[in-house]
Amino acid sequence: MNELAFLSLSDLAAGIETRRISPVDVTQAVLREIDRHDARLKAYISVYHDQALQQAREAEQDILAGKYRGPLHGIPMGIKDNFFFQGRTTTIGSKIHGHFVPEYSATVVEKLAQAGVIFTGKLNLHEYALGVTTENPHFGTCRNPWNENKIAGGSSGGAGVAIPCGMSVGSLGSDTSGSIRIPAACCGIVGLKPTYGLVSKFGCFPEAWSLDHVGPMARTVADAALILDAISGHDPRDPASLELPPTRLAAHVSDDINGKVIGINEDFFFKDVDDSVASIVRHGIRCLEDRGALIKPVDIRHIASAEYAITIIDISETSTVHHRALRERPQDYGDDVRFLLRCGELPSAVDYLEAQQIRSQLRDSFREVFNEVDVLVAPTLPIETPDVGQKTSTINGKTVDAVASLMRLIGPSNLVGLPSVSVPCGALHGMPVGMQIVGAPLHEAAVMNIARAVESAKLYTLAMPPCSGGRARA
Repeated sequence: MNELAFLSLSDLAAGIETRRISPVDVTQAVLREIDRHDARLKAYISVYHDQALQQAREAEQDILAGKYRGPLHGIPMGIKDNFFFQGRTTTIGSKIHGHFVPEYSATVVEKLAQAGVIFTGKLNLHEYALGVTTENPHFGTCRNPWNENKIAGGSSGGAGVAIPCGMSVGSLGSDTSGSIRIPAACCGIVGLKPTYGLVSKFGCFPEAWSLDHVGPMARTVADAALILDAISGHDPRDPASLELPPTRLAAHVSDDINGKVIGINEDFFFKDVDDSVASIVRHGIRCLEDRGALIKPVDIRHIASAEYAITIIDISETSTVHHRALRERPQDYGDDVRFLLRCGELPSAVDYLEAQQIRSQLRDSFREVFNEVDVLVAPTLPIETPDVGQKTSTINGKTVDAVASLMRLIGPSNLVGLPSVSVPCGALHGMPVGMQIVGAPLHEAAVMNIARAVESAKLYTLAMPPCSGGRARA
């Protein structure tokens, strides 16, 4: 048994602080799970085996000497490979950057290092974070730990796979159009996209600079809050960074939601959603109502145009980032990414500016809605988790594009920069189903409290994935 690899970050932190648990033992446990499963599941691009053990020994010595840094001290984590790591190869999941070694680390990597995190390696992702399946032609396809024929989601698929399989206690994802929340929903973990600018993007290779977010991925809501507290706060190196101190969310997460108002928008967030998925999420909403929440139907003006606006902005900004490399090395991109980048050169300046106008209108619409409700609740994904290589899905007998469907419900919160979390709320055909909770800007506490209430209702009763030996979920 390798139980230490499957404990929550919160439980591990409590044991490490009181010296009942050794950082070396935890790191060895996590590395054993990597050795056992990663050749098959492809969660990692590189593993820092020796370096992680040395870091763990140093952490243990510091803690024994009374130099405990806080709840992330001695916690082993893999990091998505689009975050720069000084002196270590950072591939961004690509051939073009396959041997790139940054001269500096991303701000969030620096903050995790200061908090005492032990880095176990760099996690797999969809090439350049430009996709939602993590079917990577250069470093292998991430396999869903619940069913290896299914996608892990993306682009942060490596983290989605590693966390439930004991190969990382927690992690960071980047999220431009769902890249944290999609794999969180597919793999049965918690993924938080914070308010735009709350967490620095400096040193994270850009996808679309006005849509990119960085946030935590973890087993539990409390764990995600601990990670957010460590990585948030103003960074003068990121022009979009908000001038705010780090959050202090972990100390205030509560499942007491009595009197909180939950908004339900039927016309967008429950339209064209698989009936079985919608049923599970609606059951979760009823459970929240049973715990004292108030349910309020809401309209969101301009929401029907959100998918168009985020698509135009995303592909235009992304193709700008890759413009030179696409001209000089098109053959070195994977087929799907090359096609996406070429599509991104088609919109006109008028298209881009019209999309920005829609964005402004939608921001005003959400502001009006959040004057009436504390959060919005919806499915994270409108479809069941697709198979690897699957191009289309079925929603109530209607054939739809699988990739577009995976992004449809989570795009609006990227477009207007709202905090949004995916939390497991049930299972369908042996696969997790995620509930999405969206809040007003800087209202991470409201979002996470509702998520904690979902978690404490124990709606998600699947055993841990097969790689864990069938251990019960905590």
